[in-house]
Amino acid sequence: MDYKVRFVNAARHYLAHKDEYLGVIDDVLSRGDLIIRRDVEEFEKAIASMVGTRYAIGLNSGTDTLFFALKGLGIGSGDEVITVSHTFVSPISVIVHCGATPVLVEVGEDFLMDPDALEKAIGEKTKAIIPVHLNGRVCNMDKIMRIAEKHNLSVIEDAAQALGAKFRGKMAGSFGIAGSFSLYPFKVLGCFGDGGIVVTDDEGLAEKVRLMRDHGQKTKTELVLYGWNSRLDNLQAAVLNVKLKYLQGWIDRRRTIAAMYDKGLLDVSGITLPPQLNGDHFDTYQNYVLRAAQRDALVEYLKEKGVETLVKDPIATHKHPKLGLAHHSLPYTEQLANEVVSLPMYPELQNEQVQYVIEQVRNFYQA
Repeated sequence: MDYKVRFVNAARHYLAHKDEYLGVIDDVLSRGDLIIRRDVEEFEKAIASMVGTRYAIGLNSGTDTLFFALKGLGIGSGDEVITVSHTFVSPISVIVHCGATPVLVEVGEDFLMDPDALEKAIGEKTKAIIPVHLNGRVCNMDKIMRIAEKHNLSVIEDAAQALGAKFRGKMAGSFGIAGSFSLYPFKVLGCFGDGGIVVTDDEGLAEKVRLMRDHGQKTKTELVLYGWNSRLDNLQAAVLNVKLKYLQGWIDRRRTIAAMYDKGLLDVSGITLPPQLNGDHFDTYQNYVLRAAQRDALVEYLKEKGVETLVKDPIATHKHPKLGLAHHSLPYTEQLANEVVSLPMYPELQNEQVQYVIEQVRNFYQA
């Protein structure tokens, strides 16, 4: 279908920066620097500086950043790790792949982990917490960290959708012992394939992650553990280094678009806008997510009008029967799965396109 407003527009983004991207790709290939070379090291240092941590290690996906953090902390069989169901499956998957048991809790009206539900779920086997910073907003990390410290639990932040976001002036990824970021192409900062980066202040954890990403090689002649092949590609790092120059401007543009949506849809009966900004939160709007009455009908109507939307998880993650998570009772999470829809959100979105989306949503609800 020829959409008037695409959900994302990777082609428009590429064409806007084509010469720069091709220039650094040619430079990397001309140097022959392909695996863990200068570009990766520069990117790691830049992210550590931005987030405010001592270390950053580039891996081949956001999923692996979570997995390696858990493995590096020794999480395994007999342990429980608390996270949420209202998210993509990856934070749950990595818990299972470590041999541990996922314990899922409810989210609040902001779509983020409910600290009260978290504390109630802590048991004798609980070893770690994975709060998920969804849609470019950071969880209430003051409460979560107090709970974690009270019960001596490790916190690994799933900040895949929150690079650049802050809670009370502190960057996503810098609260827990580790922070995990995805560099998937359609993230606020994304490469041209898969990628991820884990941040930490813990020297021992950083060293373990570096070893695990490269087959456990301490040197080319010394193997110290059984590892994996999970290195951030040097070509991707070179592209990311270009993108870093524009990141703050892209975040500012996303915030501007979100403000346009907020203003244009504020009085529409039948929808609930995303959590509003306040002094605690600096949001980056990875997604602009509505709760919508007649959600599926709205999606079809917008499609007919040329507006592409996204319903990411129409089935709550814990309700997939093959995953063995159905024993969790999460009615609010299940309700959200029936209501949430993401509107187009990317820096290249033009003001008139945003206004067109607003107009069509209003028309559907006869507002």
